[in-house]
Amino acid sequence: MARIAKFEIFCVDLPFRKPFKHAAAERKSSSSLFVKCVTDAGRAGFGECLPREYVTGESREGAFELLRGSLLPRLLGAEFNSMREVLAFLEECDGKAPADWVDADRPQNAAWCAVDLALLDTFGRAFKEPVRLADRNTFPDSVRYSPVISADRGVNYIKTMLKIRLFGILQVKLKVGKEIDAQAVRRARRVLGKRCDIRVDANMAWSVDEALKAMRELSAFGVRSFEQPVAAGDVDGLARLVRETGLGVMADESLSDRASLERLIEKRACTAVNVRISKCGGLVAACNRCREALEAGLVVQAGCQVGESSLLSAAHMALVTAVGKVTYAEGCFGLLLLREDPFEPVLQFGYGGRRPGFSPGPGLGVAVNEEVLRRWTVQRELIPGLPKG
Repeated sequence: MARIAKFEIFCVDLPFRKPFKHAAAERKSSSSLFVKCVTDAGRAGFGECLPREYVTGESREGAFELLRGSLLPRLLGAEFNSMREVLAFLEECDGKAPADWVDADRPQNAAWCAVDLALLDTFGRAFKEPVRLADRNTFPDSVRYSPVISADRGVNYIKTMLKIRLFGILQVKLKVGKEIDAQAVRRARRVLGKRCDIRVDANMAWSVDEALKAMRELSAFGVRSFEQPVAAGDVDGLARLVRETGLGVMADESLSDRASLERLIEKRACTAVNVRISKCGGLVAACNRCREALEAGLVVQAGCQVGESSLLSAAHMALVTAVGKVTYAEGCFGLLLLREDPFEPVLQFGYGGRRPGFSPGPGLGVAVNEEVLRRWTVQRELIPGLPKG
């Protein structure tokens, strides 16, 4: 048996090597939250999330307050006898806190992700078991990680694509803005080559009519997948795009929980989904969404939030391993994006987008360097309120 003795919350700004821009935001750092969970025997593990208001409706400040005031105090003293019990609890929660813990209309998916991962990592270490969500324990050989190219243009845009081609990458996602930049996509096709599977992510930048025009124009350059072309709540608009274009429509910001996925499936509003652990309420819920999407005949992209550390990358690899049938994978950017990563080993994809060489140990399998974590911490809180060391 292991019991939760205390928590610590960290607001952390991990700096990027260069700014990353898309239609919904521009970032120079990760704007992350980390949760440290410690058992009565001194075993410690970590959870991570990256709250984004335009994705789940959560600011980092709001998620911090929810963790500090509601979620973590409820979990103090909680006891688990096995990893099976931990997984059963998180399965029942399915990406959200128990109903009587949080007001039903309060966004919480990112905050619960930090809880989900912290429990999995901590109790995996306590019971000396790696986190596994399926009998399958081998990362699928067919899955390759995809780089994501920022919406910035110019010389650096060309340089980035040349590096990607030289690195043997055959799947790439281009971020685009409101203006239909057909020249940029044409340029990408020329540099990346005919064999490269190019998909486009508009991050809700277009109206339905603009999306219809853009999708038809950009499909001339071999683009077949368009991620979140219209506003997250415009499910009818997404359905129209599916009907009228015959092209791939991937839901991202429109998908956050079971109910949103069921609505997308019922309305036939997408052909693919982008499942991200942080926006879906953690690893367990993300795995559920992937399986439900596959059962409905949808293409699955296992995505990530910009700025994830190797802790979430380890969770991402566990997700892909459990789901198996993943068409696109985004994550494991490591020091390609971050100037410093507080977890070791740094999980970074290799030549051709191949998975990092990583065999997880207990929990999520990566070790924290608290010196690095604290270097970039801008706020922290102990639960219960013990003296700060």
